[in-house]
Amino acid sequence: MLRISQRHLKILETCPRQFEYTFCDRLTLPMSPTQQTKTQLGSDFHLLMHQRELGLPIEPILERSPQLNTWMQAMLQVAPELFAPNPQAWRQSEHVRTLAVDNYLFTAIYDLVILQPDRADIIDWKTYPLPKYKKDLDLEWQTRLYLYLLAETSDYLPKQIAFTYWFIQSTPQPKSIAISYTLKQHRQTHSDLVALLAKLTTWLDASRSRQEPFPQVAASTGLCERCSFAVRCDRQHRDDQSPTGIDLAELLPIPI
Repeated sequence: MLRISQRHLKILETCPRQFEYTFCDRLTLPMSPTQQTKTQLGSDFHLLMHQRELGLPIEPILERSPQLNTWMQAMLQVAPELFAPNPQAWRQSEHVRTLAVDNYLFTAIYDLVILQPDRADIIDWKTYPLPKYKKDLDLEWQTRLYLYLLAETSDYLPKQIAFTYWFIQSTPQPKSIAISYTLKQHRQTHSDLVALLAKLTTWLDASRSRQEPFPQVAASTGLCERCSFAVRCDRQHRDDQSPTGIDLAELLPIPI
């Protein structure tokens, strides 16, 4: 089975050719030192929150990283109820859910889930400020897939599930965006997933049987101008332009 995550869906919908390069051909794009530092700091914060949920000591981590300590204290101050004991709730960090559909296995790793008898909450940590296009968060594949999987693999109704993003770096304090869920949204996500997987199956079959490449994104979108695969796709940049090394998936309104 081919594992499908929210990142797979995001890139596949944005540019099928980049999906082929990234996941089929396993080509990688180099990250700038600045991006590497941000990525590492984000990973460290997620590890910190995971260890806290497990009841493991976090003081040594906080002592080594003033930035992580600042973020942790800010979250405890802004949302103490998120960390308060609740005997009616079951919670787990780095919670994994999977769902098999034909030859694909949808996979999601939740930063934190809090399950109560009549309510399920998905919590996701983002170590960057609240994005400009926050109104589009409910259209992101992470939002849609995580809500869909939890509804499909539990007894919760869509209306009983909510997704909350916490943007840790927002100033002067962390900010959150809560997204509710409905049966209509659930059905739409199901329909969109089925359609996208049908396209993926067609492209995979053509690639394997006839060596046909996956479709390219339309040049008119302007995405190729900032993609490091532009030369490989025979869409070279002008002399006064240069690829930035940015992944096409990061060019969507809300980076995940």
